[in-house]
Amino acid sequence: MRKDLHRTRLAAFAFLVSVGTASAQAPTPIDRVTFQEAIDRATRNNPSVAVAAAAILRAEGLLGQARSATRLVIAGNVTTTTLNAGTEFQGSTVTPQNQVTASVSATMPIVAAAAWARRAQAEDDRQVATLGAAETRRQVALATADAYLSVIALRRVIDGNTRARDTAKAHYDLANQLEQQGTGSHLNTLRAQQQWSTDEGLLESAGLAVYRAREALGVLLVAGGPVDAIDEPSFDLPPDAARVAGQAAILGPDLLAFRPDLKLLAGQQVAAARVLGDSSKDLWPTLDAVFLPQTIYPAPFFTPANSWRLLLQGSVPIFSGGLQTSVKVRRQAAVDVTQANLTDAIAQASSQVRAAREAVASGERSLVSIRAAADQAQQVVTIVNVSFRAGGATNIEVIDAERSARDADTAVAAGEDTLRRARFDLLLALGRFP
Repeated sequence: MRKDLHRTRLAAFAFLVSVGTASAQAPTPIDRVTFQEAIDRATRNNPSVAVAAAAILRAEGLLGQARSATRLVIAGNVTTTTLNAGTEFQGSTVTPQNQVTASVSATMPIVAAAAWARRAQAEDDRQVATLGAAETRRQVALATADAYLSVIALRRVIDGNTRARDTAKAHYDLANQLEQQGTGSHLNTLRAQQQWSTDEGLLESAGLAVYRAREALGVLLVAGGPVDAIDEPSFDLPPDAARVAGQAAILGPDLLAFRPDLKLLAGQQVAAARVLGDSSKDLWPTLDAVFLPQTIYPAPFFTPANSWRLLLQGSVPIFSGGLQTSVKVRRQAAVDVTQANLTDAIAQASSQVRAAREAVASGERSLVSIRAAADQAQQVVTIVNVSFRAGGATNIEVIDAERSARDADTAVAAGEDTLRRARFDLLLALGRFP
């Protein structure tokens, strides 16, 4: 009777575990994409890319404003004048009571060094905005790649936990069978059942982690739901990138030609240097030509109805109270900052290439050992299970072997992810991604 009650409890426990696992199962992803499809969709749909594109439009608008200050400007003006009374002399109107004056002014800068400098500076700002948009796309692609690789790695953890759960379930079934036959103990059954329950919990946690990674990928792709990964990218280096990676000393020009972040910093340095170099143009004289045709109706007695004037208006800065000196100091500081940022970024980029190169080599060596350990751990599980059936091994030895095999599978997943990310980091450090 007691054995029947125990079997009923075990069956109920197994049913609750299966129901709980099914109810907690993560929703099926609504979309599945390849690695390249994920990168393309993220860099096309992500809001950060749209914001960067808007920055380019803003720079275009500012450039248009700067250009307008160096071009012909035409403006019309109409004025109506009403006096309390007109003035007449010997029957002729000297000053009419109601008068309309219409004029057109055409202004063209002839000498405008500061305005020309601002136009060139605005062109630099537009170039910097374009480089900034490229860097934003790179950052979005980097985040997308990280989420994609996380999905792959966590699915590999699920595979290892599933295998461990199945092995623990088989061991529990055997222990339970031996107990029912009277050749096993209830303690062995409980130990096996505990290991099975532990592996079920780990499997559920891994499933939730995968779902969260898929959700993160879906957010980056603006997909409206979780997105799953299909393929596993290889991250092979192009021949020219492999040549650069193999150099003992990583040269700045090799990285500046491909890395968007370095291009952005270099563009900012060039723009700041131009602003500094144009400081003297703020002291140059300016000269504008103004053409003013005018018509008056009715015309006053001493003024023609139609007339025009041509003006040359010049301005020469004489004393500004030290303003230009202060502005130049501020501009010099901006140049120093951008130059320091660029120098530091190049040094860091070179270090990233060397570190990623060593990480790839280390990851390849490590993964060989980790996979060998996992294979050996699975062999130990098989041998210990056979020995346990024959009475040559204890229940604790079987559980220890299962735990070791599960940990070894998890280590393989971590090692594969480490190597995959090291190859990706090398590709990224060399500026060959995306």
